[in-house]
Amino acid sequence: MTDIAAITPVNLITGFLGSGKTTLLQRLLGDPALGDTAVLINEFGEVGLDHHLLERIDDTMVLLQFGCLCCTIRGELSEAIKALHSRRALGLVPNFRRLVIESTGLADPVPILSTVQADPVLKHHFRLGNVIATVDAVNGAGQLARQSEWTKQVAVADRLVLTKTDLAAAQTTEALVARLRRLNPSAPLWRAAEDRLDVRALLSHDLFALGGKSAIARRWFADEVAVQPHVHDRNRHGGGIHAFSLVFDGPVDWTLFGLWLTMLLHRHGHAMLRVKGILNVEGSPTPVAVHGVQHLVHLPVHMAAWPDKRPDGDRRSRLVFIVEGLERAAIERSLAAFLALDARAVPRSRVASTAG
Repeated sequence: MTDIAAITPVNLITGFLGSGKTTLLQRLLGDPALGDTAVLINEFGEVGLDHHLLERIDDTMVLLQFGCLCCTIRGELSEAIKALHSRRALGLVPNFRRLVIESTGLADPVPILSTVQADPVLKHHFRLGNVIATVDAVNGAGQLARQSEWTKQVAVADRLVLTKTDLAAAQTTEALVARLRRLNPSAPLWRAAEDRLDVRALLSHDLFALGGKSAIARRWFADEVAVQPHVHDRNRHGGGIHAFSLVFDGPVDWTLFGLWLTMLLHRHGHAMLRVKGILNVEGSPTPVAVHGVQHLVHLPVHMAAWPDKRPDGDRRSRLVFIVEGLERAAIERSLAAFLALDARAVPRSRVASTAG
């Protein structure tokens, strides 16, 4: 077996919903320098898609999708890392010299970092590396005003990556950068749409240390020691945020679907924290990935192949919603009405949220 470094760095990619964490991770994993990297992805709600959207499924990619790493599944985080370490030691997975965690956008990063740092077993084999936070240039200012997690994600980061600057007004971007600098004046900042994202630069000085963090960030870590983990509905988060999924059969008409999604975000964009999905589109041999954040719909992405390798050849379309103060029944009715115009698509809801 190839020699493995005694202490494996654990990098955290954090950032609010729809800020581009998965896109950034995909860009980083395309660099040969991260060819020996294991990936652990946390998603909010029962139906996970981000690991499929990375289009890299192997034995060193783990999906944790039953809540937020910051609260309900911290034990699962510890166990997942330990399991990867054991399988590596036994030669059951490819050797990896780095572990990257992509947290859900709703996660407070402090408990995640504390878990890696304080677990008596993990700290003998793993250490904290850099924390990279993605920030949405279009929606960041509004998220700062409403979401406490956003503030923590920015304040504890060692590197900031500003996304969607090509879609935001220059004045909006500069105002946001000024606020980021007040929260975290020491973290280098990249603009994903304009700058070359060099893996070595992002991961240079790859060691997380509280010494360089703000006083409030250090206090968060101190307070974390005294906080007991809490339990809540794994598909719900504070402030009326919840997740659910819709799964439906048959290829969809892209024009009809695009019209529906655009109208949905125009009407309910303030409450639509995230919508993402993999669609079986009429005339396309491979799935189409769709993404929306609040009032913004991103260009669709044609994936290279269907991610599911099940023998039944499941080709159903799957949409995952994370919403705030918006009941899933309204979205379900709206989608059913549009799909009724297309006899090929039969809506069939699979709802992860227990309330609604």
